[in-house]
Amino acid sequence: MAVQAPRASKTESYVDNKRKDDIRMANIKSARSVADAVRTSLGPKGMDKMISTASGEVIITNDGATILNKMEVLQPAAKMLVELSKSQDVVAGDGTTTVVVIAGALLKQCQTLLHSGIHPTVISDSLHKASMKAVDVLTAMAVPVELSDRESLVKSASTSLNSKVVSQYSSLLAPLAVDSVLSVVDPAKPDLVDLRDVKIVKKLGGTVDDTELVKGLVFDKKVSHAAGGPTRVENAKIAVIQFQISPPKTDIEQSIVVSDYTQMDRILKEERNYILGMIKKIKSAGCNVLLIQKSILRDAVTELSLHYLAKAKILVIKDVERDDIEFITKTLNCLPIANIEHFRAEKLGYADMVEESSLGDGKIVKITGIKDMGRTTTVLVRGSNQLVLDEAERSLHDALCVVRCLVNKKFLIAGGGAPEIELSRQLGAWSKVLQGMESYCVRSFAEALEVVPYTLAENAGLNPITIVTELRNRHAQGEINAGINVRKGQITNILEENVVQPLLVSTSAITLATECVRMILKIDDIVTVR
Repeated sequence: MAVQAPRASKTESYVDNKRKDDIRMANIKSARSVADAVRTSLGPKGMDKMISTASGEVIITNDGATILNKMEVLQPAAKMLVELSKSQDVVAGDGTTTVVVIAGALLKQCQTLLHSGIHPTVISDSLHKASMKAVDVLTAMAVPVELSDRESLVKSASTSLNSKVVSQYSSLLAPLAVDSVLSVVDPAKPDLVDLRDVKIVKKLGGTVDDTELVKGLVFDKKVSHAAGGPTRVENAKIAVIQFQISPPKTDIEQSIVVSDYTQMDRILKEERNYILGMIKKIKSAGCNVLLIQKSILRDAVTELSLHYLAKAKILVIKDVERDDIEFITKTLNCLPIANIEHFRAEKLGYADMVEESSLGDGKIVKITGIKDMGRTTTVLVRGSNQLVLDEAERSLHDALCVVRCLVNKKFLIAGGGAPEIELSRQLGAWSKVLQGMESYCVRSFAEALEVVPYTLAENAGLNPITIVTELRNRHAQGEINAGINVRKGQITNILEENVVQPLLVSTSAITLATECVRMILKIDDIVTVR
């Protein structure tokens, strides 16, 4: 119970800070429990999580962003950690588990500092200073890399894949990720990569070994076979259309009453002539492959129009998603046609071959040998079941993001907990130079970073205390690239073992985690608005 302090004047009044402390501690506790949930899935020997959704869908993954995304977190501060992993996914694409684990460790240290009576604002400012210093230390450790050095890019992509469920296929997926990103880099803008230019098409059947890079387009659907249309076209002239080849509807909601058969025949005849007129225009432009956008108003094609298209020897792929139109037109270097009146030869795309092929239990359509192809590429991912297929796609996305990071910021850094221990050592030394409360806070920040090597060792079944102590010792002797080799179960020079990651992954993990922790620290009350 709070004892009222003697009042000196009317303006002074006693403020009970107990509630504020309670709320801050509750926030830290719930955010830490989220971090602890994903901590076991950090590193190449980390465990996988099986997530069962309300709809009965089952997901097996150890990607931090996916796990947290699927978790139903209710506490507002804990939700901030979910958003944190999403931010890391957007900025770097990899290190989504690391960033949450670092945030959890920082919160644990903050708890101790708060119990010691240090003010949250002092802690917050010190953390900001320490994170700025940490980024400088990491940048000094980094090794520059050139995009022409394909081997280094493949090494960093395979490091990212080694902690995934599909790690045994990293020798196939890593070069594939590097080649696909390098093929979409525009020489005019060498620092920018838009991953929307890399399309991942999933097809059930086969194994992940059958995954391939396709120079062209792949559609996960079959050709419309109505009335025996062609399924293979050479020297294809391709049109992407956004209008319907079916009888028009009235503009307003109304019904037409037909009283006798002659009127009915006349309607059908008009319909036939209307469709025939459209197909003649398409044929006269020299088009022999049609990609038809999915229509929400009415059928994009009818049985009758498919029959006439087959007669005209035009290959038809219908129900092309609206979202894919931009990618398709960029790849084929053609223009989408919104109206039959605008159907002209200069709007068509050209390719050597369009053919349907059987794959697994379904069929796909491949367009290869595209003339003046845009800077895009397609990856066809295979998998024996849906769980493996989805995880292969997520892992490939992470590998693509890693290569994108290296295109944006051309620096590599050692993995295996080496940068974190080096940071911890250098920040610890720096904290001795500082004075007052700042010194305490920076030292706590340095200690918190040891959670990464500690967790890596713990998840690999090694003795974390022995490993981290040995690691500190090696770094103190000047071996800045000494890290934990979880395969051999000992400490080695991680750069020589080819365990590397982009500098951007580490720097963004530390800055984002610090930012999130500072925000949680500053919250002293939760107001619920009904």
